[in-house]
Amino acid sequence: MTTEPFTRTAPGIDRDIYPMPAFVKFEAADLPATTRWYEAAGFVVLAAMPGPGGSTGLVHLRRQRYQDILLVPARGPAAGGGRVTMAAGGDDLRLRAADLLAAAGGGTVEGPAPTPWRSDDLTLTDPDGNVVVLTEPRRADIDADTQWSAMVRDSVNRTVA
Repeated sequence: MTTEPFTRTAPGIDRDIYPMPAFVKFEAADLPATTRWYEAAGFVVLAAMPGPGGSTGLVHLRRQRYQDILLVPARGPAAGGGRVTMAAGGDDLRLRAADLLAAAGGGTVEGPAPTPWRSDDLTLTDPDGNVVVLTEPRRADIDADTQWSAMVRDSVNRTVA
């Protein structure tokens, strides 16, 4: 797979091999097209494993450490329906949205949009209907609203205690 023309990757891509504590497995009707979509989203291909008859059977994608997606061939026409939220980790969500809007092969992009909990979310729906939400805290809003920040800290402290 190639990252052309999208050479901007997400910050902090870790290509180390390690036991993945969690990962997402999405079905894809067209593995190459869906892989290109995720490359535009800032993922890199760590591995592409062969499937039956020499076709690609699995594509292992990673965006940042512990942000792994395994793409496998769809078992039927109704692929999709998976959803995961990942920290954007400093990625510029507006630039990422622009990359994806320019990407060929379908899929949709919504946002980035503000949330009531002081983050911006970029909702990416791949060509197969799977959804990845990249979320980034709005630090300026969090720091400026000391009352809200105190309420969140108090809530967490009560839950942990």
